[in-house]
Amino acid sequence: MGRRNKIYEGKAKILYEGPRAGTLVQYFKDDATASNAQKKATLDGKGVLNNRISELIMVRLGEIGIPTHFIRRLNMREQLVRQVRIIPLEVICRNVAAGTMSRRLGIKEGEKLPRPIVEFCLKRDGLDDPLIAEEHIHAFGWASQAEVDEIIGMTLRINDYLQGLFTGVGIRLVDFKIEFGRLPVDDGHQVVLADEISPDSCRLWDRETDRKLDKDRFRQDLGDVAEAYTEVARRLGVLKENKHPNLAVIANNDEG
Repeated sequence: MGRRNKIYEGKAKILYEGPRAGTLVQYFKDDATASNAQKKATLDGKGVLNNRISELIMVRLGEIGIPTHFIRRLNMREQLVRQVRIIPLEVICRNVAAGTMSRRLGIKEGEKLPRPIVEFCLKRDGLDDPLIAEEHIHAFGWASQAEVDEIIGMTLRINDYLQGLFTGVGIRLVDFKIEFGRLPVDDGHQVVLADEISPDSCRLWDRETDRKLDKDRFRQDLGDVAEAYTEVARRLGVLKENKHPNLAVIANNDEG
């Protein structure tokens, strides 16, 4: 596919004009950022891994009835997606205390929560994506009550599925962050899962050792970031078991 007009560039992805109306090409970059982009690095092959992992998860979620923007993977770094109007919320689902929740509430990292907790943050980089209440969402018109209810319901269904998926490969799903968008349909719009689900947007710990297999390795200077992402891809079956799990292998074995 020839390069098309750039629509938007974020920290980890670029959106290009799609081949037909109502579509976009989502390109996964190798850039890694933390602390609201104050900390930056380039991790060779990260975009390839995230593309493949997110593809797998989006396809699986679609199979259980979760509507998503995903259409198909185009190549190692790009996906064809439906163009949606992003709802300006980051939706976080937590199963285990970690990150800002531990710091904010004084809960020891690693403590299992009584039940999954859904939080909302406003998508506003200049404000460091502040935590907000549902009342803020309604008062400022960021989403309707019906949309919020739908988002919470879908988020909990996604959480149920992802917990089973990752448990099956020996990974503990600590928490994850997702985004939703409004997809135009004949009678208005449909709320659909957008963006990505990958080690960039999830906290994933090995169930036996609690070794972190996600972006916290970059945030906390733990090292071996690419190796951790590769391990997640290997366990999910994105990498072939008989191959040495490194970034070159996933690129060389890409079929798209």
